[in-house]
Amino acid sequence: MGAKAEALAQKFEAKVQEATGVMEKLSDADWKKVTSAEKWPVGVTAHHIAEAHQIISGIVKAVAGGQSMPPFTMDALNAMNAKHATDFAGCSKSETIAYHKKNAEAAAAVVRGVNDADLGKSATVITGAPAMSAEQLCGLLAGHIDEHLTSIKTTVGA
Repeated sequence: MGAKAEALAQKFEAKVQEATGVMEKLSDADWKKVTSAEKWPVGVTAHHIAEAHQIISGIVKAVAGGQSMPPFTMDALNAMNAKHATDFAGCSKSETIAYHKKNAEAAAAVVRGVNDADLGKSATVITGAPAMSAEQLCGLLAGHIDEHLTSIKTTVGA
């Protein structure tokens, strides 16, 4: 682990704590409100955040390890997200928060496990999009939370 990786992990963990605090305060009614950005219930959006920690950190590990990524399009990403929204339409608040914490802890460990030299390695993650470095992907962990947490907060008036 290097100083950059530690700073990225700490930034991610700060966003995780913020998201956890918001999720814990959601009422049952809030959990069912539909977000204007994603068009998913707040609970599904929260579960999406939790799920993405695992997915994005797996990509970080692969890219930092010098692996190339299999072809993956935005259409495939959108289809995967739509399926997730359907599959987890009835997710509970307590299970989602536990899943969020578990996956966030594992993702932070992945980031901390990347040495600073490997943060510069890059690969094409989305077909047709510019390559992303492991460092950018580590930043995406926090950015992804921020994007969807903003939507949740807007939806529930937090």
